[in-house]
Amino acid sequence: MREKSRFSTMMITLGTALIMIFVLFSCQKDPIDQDTDVRLDFSQDTVFFDTVFTSLGSTTQSFTIHNRGKQKIRISSIRLAGGSSSFYRMNVDGQAAFELNDIEIESKDSLYIFCRVTIDPTDERNPFVISDSIVFETNGNIQDVNLVAWGQNANYILADTFIPGYPKFKIIAGENESIRWTAGKPYVIYGFAVVDSTGLLEIERGTRVYFHNNSGLWIYKGGTLKAKGTVDAPIIFQGDRLESFYKDMPGQWDRIWINEGSVNNEIDYAVIRNGFIGLQLETLQEQMGNQLILSNTRIENMTGYGILTRFYNLTAYNNVVVNCGQYLAAFTWGGFYDIRQCTFANYWSESVRVTPSIVLNNFATDADDVVYPFEFQGFFGNNVFYGRNDDELLLMSDPGAPFQYEFNHCLLQTTLDVSDQALYPGCLVNKDPLFFNYLENNYQLDTLSPLIDKGNPGVITGSFFDLHRDIIETTRQEELPDIGAYEFVKPQ
Repeated sequence: MREKSRFSTMMITLGTALIMIFVLFSCQKDPIDQDTDVRLDFSQDTVFFDTVFTSLGSTTQSFTIHNRGKQKIRISSIRLAGGSSSFYRMNVDGQAAFELNDIEIESKDSLYIFCRVTIDPTDERNPFVISDSIVFETNGNIQDVNLVAWGQNANYILADTFIPGYPKFKIIAGENESIRWTAGKPYVIYGFAVVDSTGLLEIERGTRVYFHNNSGLWIYKGGTLKAKGTVDAPIIFQGDRLESFYKDMPGQWDRIWINEGSVNNEIDYAVIRNGFIGLQLETLQEQMGNQLILSNTRIENMTGYGILTRFYNLTAYNNVVVNCGQYLAAFTWGGFYDIRQCTFANYWSESVRVTPSIVLNNFATDADDVVYPFEFQGFFGNNVFYGRNDDELLLMSDPGAPFQYEFNHCLLQTTLDVSDQALYPGCLVNKDPLFFNYLENNYQLDTLSPLIDKGNPGVITGSFFDLHRDIIETTRQEELPDIGAYEFVKPQ
């Protein structure tokens, strides 16, 4: 009996040991991966809800999380970044919540997440692009998947092509294709909207064009832009954030980029505001005639440049270019310029500006410091070039190409010697223009402005009306015009 009892005890001990080994083996077979470098793999990094609603509605999209590793992982947190105030809702494997914790995924397994957005597109308080993200935290690593939906009833242009070295884009007018944007519904651009070679984009009066972050409009070489507003219905180009906080915030979108074209590009009565570069006018390969006529247009609040040119041909009159973080206008790599009755004024206050407002040069320099000179021909008549810096004018030339310019009856803020009347006839130097109220972006002339009656009447050809903010085109005095984009009107 004693032997039998001893045998039973041994069997119990052995059984207990086997159970412990089995449990230990089971735990070691599928442990939780604690590696701080572990990463989740997503089926997509951005979920687009590309349905354009016409009334209150919802739509659902999904994406997948993959565990590509050899061990189970535990996601400590899955949450909507916008929390309970978000337009979005999420469902993780049947669990609906704003945040879920300790979600496990087996090795080589996956997890579905469903997302729903509910929008009233008639609510003008909505931003055009409603963005949020789902944030994942795994072993201290933070990853996210972006959620993007359209918040108002509009024409949405979503980039669908990516070529390395270029921004994402969508061709809106192909070769030999003409399209027309109308004022009925605004246009919202996500990425770059491209007019291809020999394509034509016409934009009618009163049309509103809104750009998402880092987005823009690109008129490729040989393409044509005809954007023709009116004094009472200008064309608007700006960022897509409509909240009052963003009203005067620069840097919300990228640029309007126009390359060389065989047909004149035209921008008339437009407002271009709150981007990085207002207009980048660039010859990529060769001159193809007169590329842009810019008239009656305001460019304001750019973090970089108001106008940036590279070996371009620009005719401009009655324009206001103000408040840019680097340059109001940089006419570079040579080119051909006829600039009349424009106001360039830089009261930039978002950061310290160390660059002059206006730059003229006739050369380019490559990465090896090799200089390539280009011909420069520039006429600047009855313009204001003013700002807070002591010197707002920089002239840079290389003797390898012509560098010919004339500032005729202009206001210049500069320390340069401008006594040569062949180059600077009738110019005013370092005088406060006395704008009516530049703090409120009103660049009309006050009663005591030194610019009144100081223009050259021979300059005003083609610009007999000024650029007036109060929707009244004021006739310039043909005998004694004022300097700048606005003609002074005596109070009644």
